[in-house]
Amino acid sequence: MKQEQQNKADTIGDNHIGTSAETPLRADAFAKTDDQKIESISFHYQKIMEELGLDLTDDSLSGTPYRVAKMYVKELFSGLDPKNKPKISVFDNKYQYNKMLVESQITFNSSCEHHFLPIIGKAHIGYISSGKVIGLSKMNRIVEYYGRRPQVQERMTIQIFNELKNALQTNDVIVVVEAEHLCVSTRGVNDKSSKTTTLEFGGKFEDDQVRNDFFKMI
Repeated sequence: MKQEQQNKADTIGDNHIGTSAETPLRADAFAKTDDQKIESISFHYQKIMEELGLDLTDDSLSGTPYRVAKMYVKELFSGLDPKNKPKISVFDNKYQYNKMLVESQITFNSSCEHHFLPIIGKAHIGYISSGKVIGLSKMNRIVEYYGRRPQVQERMTIQIFNELKNALQTNDVIVVVEAEHLCVSTRGVNDKSSKTTTLEFGGKFEDDQVRNDFFKMI
């Protein structure tokens, strides 16, 4: 990589700059099966390990390329594939509950798309029904789905917000995400204590008092 490209890559990575509100995906992102992807990633990860000088004939290391490849496709980055998107069940609000509903402390694990290091955090969600309600566990699954991909925290917050807004057919949604980024705590500035908080909201949550009521609940 040329020096100018290296400098640009470092600048984007160290400043955690995102470039799109949607996860950047190639048109042929799902042309291969999961098994084909695992086989290909395993081959290339073996090359990375060999370049690092590791002895892959050692029993402890010999299966690592496959394990990493399987983890990437089936676990850490499974949220890239639309087939893994949770089915969002919404129901009519027959009991006419018209106050705020809050689901807080939703834990998630994601990965920084700049260094592929973990993002560990919690999401807090609130909404006011306009006639539809969503199963509580579905909110957890939405957070997990968008977390299981290389991410930028701001994008993840917006993606969760938009998914809930569309499912519930209302703008009265608020999402807060707070997380520790290991690309900050284990490299670069090596700051062990800082957390990043992002926020997206609309509709009735534009009102300061309604928003403050949400903050008090979480």
